[in-house]
Amino acid sequence: MKLQCDVEVIHRMLPTYGLKNRGRGTRAVLSIGKHLDKTTRRNNIYLMICTQKDRAGSKYKLKENIEKFFTWFVDEGKATVRLKEPAVDVCLSKADANSLKNFLSAARLAHRGSDSDTLPLSTLTPVRARDVERPKKKLAILSKKDYPLTSNFPYSLEQLQVSYCKLSRVDMRMLSLKSLRCLDLSNNHIKKLPETIGDLGCLAELVLHNNHLETFSAALCLSSLQRTLKLLDLSRNRLHALPDQFCQLRELISLKLDNNLLERMPSRIGQLSKLRSLSASHNKLPFLPAGFRQLSLENLDLFGNPFAQPNSLDHTMRLTFPLALQEMASRAVLDLRIPFGPHLIPAHLCKELELAKTCDCGRTVVDAFIQMVVSMNLHLVSHMVVLVDDMGSTEAPVQRYFCSLACYSQFLDICLRRGVR
Repeated sequence: MKLQCDVEVIHRMLPTYGLKNRGRGTRAVLSIGKHLDKTTRRNNIYLMICTQKDRAGSKYKLKENIEKFFTWFVDEGKATVRLKEPAVDVCLSKADANSLKNFLSAARLAHRGSDSDTLPLSTLTPVRARDVERPKKKLAILSKKDYPLTSNFPYSLEQLQVSYCKLSRVDMRMLSLKSLRCLDLSNNHIKKLPETIGDLGCLAELVLHNNHLETFSAALCLSSLQRTLKLLDLSRNRLHALPDQFCQLRELISLKLDNNLLERMPSRIGQLSKLRSLSASHNKLPFLPAGFRQLSLENLDLFGNPFAQPNSLDHTMRLTFPLALQEMASRAVLDLRIPFGPHLIPAHLCKELELAKTCDCGRTVVDAFIQMVVSMNLHLVSHMVVLVDDMGSTEAPVQRYFCSLACYSQFLDICLRRGVR
């Protein structure tokens, strides 16, 4: 039985001599196994603690030698074993909770003198240096010659940067790093992202700057990234569009889409209520989606997009008189917030409802509406705005939808009174 964790051995008698314990743990490997007692010439079960400074290990007898177990915080990977002789407390921390529980169970059985045949014993031998190194949290690989081909990435990594390595795909070994919080794969040749990136349950930052990405899959938007991803950098790639499901990444705070080939933004981008920084400069956006007006940003950069000057008299008419029954039913389902799903209605109808638009009056529209593009000052959605063009403008065209002729006429009246284009 072995356990890797942080260990501090506290000598209870030191304060009596006016001395203090060090007060901090060190990385160690604990083993429970048999050892020949030189006094009795019999094999007894011992606890051996190996550290970086003492790889040969210190041994402590276990049989009838444990005074008490302190296990109040065992679910947090912490416990203390109080020994009788010598008078020390073995304080354990930063251990895997399940492994710690199994280890304490084995120690308890050894203390009671259980038959050694029933105990999961280990050989009490010196450990390797790498076994007692502190878990590595950060790793940066900045050249192809430094890329590991025969060894795995440290399991404990929280931040991993692999740049300038000419990777054409994401190494699947990275996707087994369950503690990973930041993954930086910038400046490579990656063309496609595996859906299993969504299995990284702690991933908060994903940097893919300067790659060859052409798509960002809907599956990633529906993965656990919905709950964890806060920063996403897709700048300098080859993206033409983002899926409508992209707006499910509702924890996003910073989004970088500069220097792509984007021809449209996700229609419901307004659902990204926590988004504070958005840059999508140097793309091919002719206008912004209607949901853009719902954003509340601190920084916005849309410079270098071919925004056209809108004309409030230009519109697309998709209203039918009278409204189709399906349109009326769809509007009712959405306005009354009636639950729906593929178990209740056909899947294609679910998708139409999920992509519904909102009229200026607050009602929803699905297939029957009037659509137009109007100019909006971007300071309405962001505190800091980078100029949209070289002419010093901070205005951009935004889509608007209307559920009826009455709503459309009312909007035109307001435009005429205010002199809005």
